Amino acid sequence: MILRLSNRACVLSGSTRFKSTLSTYFDETGKAGIILKSASAGIYENLALEDWIHDHVDLQNRSVLLLWRNSPVVVIGRHQNPWQECNLPLMRRLGIPLARRRSGGGTVFHDFGNINMTFFTSKKKYDRPRNLKVVTSALKALRPDLDVAATDRFDILLNGHYKISGTAAKIGRSSSYHHCTLLCSVDRSVLSSVLKSNASEAIKSNATPSVPSPVKNLADVDPTLDSDTIMEAIASWYNNEFGFDSPVITVDPTHEALMPGIHKMTQDIQMWEWIYGKTPKFSVCTSLVIDDVDVKLDMDIKNGTVEQCALEIPEDWLPPEMVKELTSTLHGSRYCPEEAAVLVAAFMRTRSLTADVAEKIHRLCEGVLSVM
Repeated sequence: MILRLSNRACVLSGSTRFKSTLSTYFDETGKAGIILKSASAGIYENLALEDWIHDHVDLQNRSVLLLWRNSPVVVIGRHQNPWQECNLPLMRRLGIPLARRRSGGGTVFHDFGNINMTFFTSKKKYDRPRNLKVVTSALKALRPDLDVAATDRFDILLNGHYKISGTAAKIGRSSSYHHCTLLCSVDRSVLSSVLKSNASEAIKSNATPSVPSPVKNLADVDPTLDSDTIMEAIASWYNNEFGFDSPVITVDPTHEALMPGIHKMTQDIQMWEWIYGKTPKFSVCTSLVIDDVDVKLDMDIKNGTVEQCALEIPEDWLPPEMVKELTSTLHGSRYCPEEAAVLVAAFMRTRSLTADVAEKIHRLCEGVLSVM
């Protein structure tokens, strides 16, 4: 293990000779408070790092603050429906990935203009108001006249109206973590676009919905409030609030030897079965207009797969037998445009279709895929 010290920070990385893991290193330091900063901008690596710390670090005898940022990504809560929360077709076009975290709460957009903070403690010491006090105190230390305050919902508002921070948490048997965002200079045009679902009106679901709020960047108020300056201030106030004296340790979550098992955690959290398959059961009921023909689509989705699919189409537009065969093709498939398109293409290749019928099925498929 290599620990390189500088004036303000330490860098913890892997080498060919490891004397200990990250958790045993913490034990050896004997510090009651640790401040970490992730070297990764990858959402799956950072979410895995959160899980690894929660599962492997002794949080009964110490507290940990993790600071991290991500490249553009949409992150949904554990119990949410991505089709209901965000514009998946737009995200696919923009190359913005989707992640599902293990905590509850609502959907958020991250980019490099957003700071994420995770406060790890024992379950007994879990204290969201005090954690948010660290954030608001740090901001006021940088700009004393800044009007920022935590709410009863554990958000942080700017000027009593604009949301600049949201909260979520995971509480285990003995350990817990509380994480929150902080909008510094996020691309708000992308944020508003990707967090507006293209299919929410067609979906019936008991999944946890997000609560929309007006947002603003801290940089809109003061351009000097950049991410690095704010993270440094938060680290300082964390030490001040809890009586710690930790430097900021930069840790690379790609090092398996430093954090045994983290590669599998990273892989698990980016699996389709986790991101989409963990969506609570829902139904899709909508009307499509194709060639001036009204088509009614009804689907039941469980574990991210099509449990039932029905299409109501005028018989003079497409034969009922053809419609029945087409919907049967989708049964048991992932509720996913790529897989559905492949299945419909295979369906069309294995049947003798007139050019007119083939074109109708093609346009019908485009309509169904538009809500996925």
